[in-house]
Amino acid sequence: MHAMQYEFTLPADYDMGVIRSRVARVGHLLDDWEGLGVKTYLLRERGVHGSPVNQYGPFYLWNTTEGMNGFLWGGAFQGPVNDFGRPAVRQWTGLAFEEGAASGSAPRFAVRHRRPVPDGVELAAFMSDAAAETGRLAAQDGAVLAAAAVDTRAWELVHFSLWEHDAPGADGDLFQVLHLSAPGRETLPRGRQW
Repeated sequence: MHAMQYEFTLPADYDMGVIRSRVARVGHLLDDWEGLGVKTYLLRERGVHGSPVNQYGPFYLWNTTEGMNGFLWGGAFQGPVNDFGRPAVRQWTGLAFEEGAASGSAPRFAVRHRRPVPDGVELAAFMSDAAAETGRLAAQDGAVLAAAAVDTRAWELVHFSLWEHDAPGADGDLFQVLHLSAPGRETLPRGRQW
């Protein structure tokens, strides 16, 4: 599993209805994308649910690098690049994935929690704890799914979770979910990924 996210931070007075309309118009285009586990079309709106910014930030869980590369280099990614400019694309290697207690529900919210992997920690123990935290998140009431991944260049851990309600049991940046494409969700590897 590979995790990926890019973000477009928009002006404070930006009409976020434009993003909602865009997702309503094009969100279905990845509903059957080969190699994609899950894509969540995410929105943060300044002043709503504590967000300090207007931001569009899709988050992906990929089953294959071929699917991810096909998206990035095959033309689909060019649409948002043309509309908003070329963003930095963060990528993390998968550590763990779990279906949630509310896995059959449509997610309304997502939480992304990024934090550094501290210097001096034993990596095996730290990553095992991160995988266990993924299971703890997924077991909470209202959790649709949870994942953990790490960027070994920046030594950054990310926990990502989807929720059916707006009071999730996770810390981090809260996003509204506008659409979920999940053509390969059932084939994302469960549990710890090493």
